[in-house]
Amino acid sequence: MTITSCSEKLIIGLIPEWLQEFEKEAGYTKRGTRIIYVSGPYSKGDTAENIRNACFAGNEILKRGFTPFVPHLIHLWHLITPKPYQDWLDIDLALISRMDAVLRIPGESKGADNEVALALRLGIPVFYSLDEIQDIAL
Repeated sequence: MTITSCSEKLIIGLIPEWLQEFEKEAGYTKRGTRIIYVSGPYSKGDTAENIRNACFAGNEILKRGFTPFVPHLIHLWHLITPKPYQDWLDIDLALISRMDAVLRIPGESKGADNEVALALRLGIPVFYSLDEIQDIAL
């Protein structure tokens, strides 16, 4: 692996060796510093299936060389210390402004629609399929 910049050295230094090896074996591209937020259904329908779909989307984002953020994983936090639903929505919306892009995965979701609307208002690119982010330069 050739490291070309100080920031890459810092990022690579923070990634455990086992993860670097896993990514190499799995064929992941170079890890990017651009973060893509996965927006999709959480509570409408089967919550476990929604979380699974979001995680799979995050994995595909990672394979394309970007860093995924999967807010659906807050579910585990909620299991440990429950909070009102609106609190979780507020946290998600606060994070949108820090993202480089949003991937809206399929499924009906008022919360995800609000995330997309906020991203668009902020000028953050929104993608509706993994193919759209395949060759982009954010």
